[in-house]
This record gives sequence, structure tokens and C-alpha cells, in this order.
Amino acid sequence: MCNYFSYKRISTKEERGMQKYNRQESAIKKYAEANGIEFVAEFKEDVSGKNFDNRKEWNRLEKLLQRGDVIVFKDISRFTREAENGYKKYMELLEKGIELIFIDNQTVSTPYIKQLLNVAEKQNLVAKTSLESTVKLLIIVELDRAEQERLILINRIKNGIAASDKQQGRKQGTLDKMTDELKEDIKAFLQDRSIKQVDLMDKHNISRNTLKKYIEIVKENQ
Repeated sequence: MCNYFSYKRISTKEERGMQKYNRQESAIKKYAEANGIEFVAEFKEDVSGKNFDNRKEWNRLEKLLQRGDVIVFKDISRFTREAENGYKKYMELLEKGIELIFIDNQTVSTPYIKQLLNVAEKQNLVAKTSLESTVKLLIIVELDRAEQERLILINRIKNGIAASDKQQGRKQGTLDKMTDELKEDIKAFLQDRSIKQVDLMDKHNISRNTLKKYIEIVKENQ
């Protein structure tokens, strides 16, 4: 009988304590309900995704794992943000018989990857080697895509500072109606610690206290 675990992670670069696990928890809860899953234990931590050695909760989880156990993540970037080391850890867990489920990235979840590898085992040497390389490329590309999306999001917010119109006639600190753009930027901020509050303040020409009020509004409506 397999055991199910969930793992949620946020990073620590900026604004410790502001980012929450809301989206990850919501996605994992819906997945569990839809698939009739009960988790033996759920792990979450506030730590960088560049390696595994400094993750206290992850290391605690790994010690509990037995062949056939399943770990559920919202997406592959919660597992890791570093392609090469992430691939090595992925294959290490796969060889130990651990299932990895990435709700938003099903093509790199282990059930799908195992299907591809099983096909590879039935092929001649050339076809087998080619398919195994394809599997590795698929995993690394997905990991790299998650990292590039994060960088694009950060740059979008930073570049918005230069493009923003700071002559709106609004006194700094006044709580006006939240724009859709500000709302989306706050949602991004809540999901990624490398986005700085000061970037949002400069882009939207608001004070720190006003931003905090908007953040609370967005969090309450998530």
C-alpha cells in the first residue's frame, strides 16, 4: 500500500512572511479530493529551490519514503528550480520507485515518464538511447521553462516601473480602486519572493502602507 505526501515550497529572497501557500494548498486539495487521496503527511517550507541539501522539510520527507509512495506538488518548480540537479534527483527518486505528481506539469509526472521509459526498453539500442535522451530533455526543458517564466515575470514588473505614468494626480498613500494590473502584480508577488515590494511601489506609485492594504485585499479574495 502506497502512502501519499504533499510538498509545498516558497522561496526566501524577499519579504519574508508575506508570501503564503494559498495557491499550492488549493491546487493540492482539489487534486486530492478529485482522486480520493488522503495524505499521510504534508510538508511545506520557506527555502530556495536551487538545491536539496538545505531543505530541512524535504530531507525529513525523503527519510520517510518507501517504494511506491507518492509525492504531490502543484508544479515542478516547487520540486526544484535547477535543471541539472533537479534531473538527477528526479531520476534518483524514480529508480527508488517513488512517484512524483506535478499537478500543473503532467507530462513530467513519473507515471507518464515511466510509460515512455517502458516503451524505450522494448526498442533496439539506437531507438532506446534516443527515447531515453528525449525523456531527459523533456524534464530539463520543463524545469528550464519554469525558471524562465519566473524571470520574465520579474522583469515585467521591473520594466513596468519605467513605463508607469507617475503623473496621475493621486496623492501617495491614498487607497484608490485597485487596477487589474496591480492586482495581477500582487498575485505574482505573493507567489514569488524574488519580486520586491519596492518594485511594485515604484511601478504603481503607491506607498508601502497602501501596498500592504492592497496585498491584504488580494489575499482575502484568493
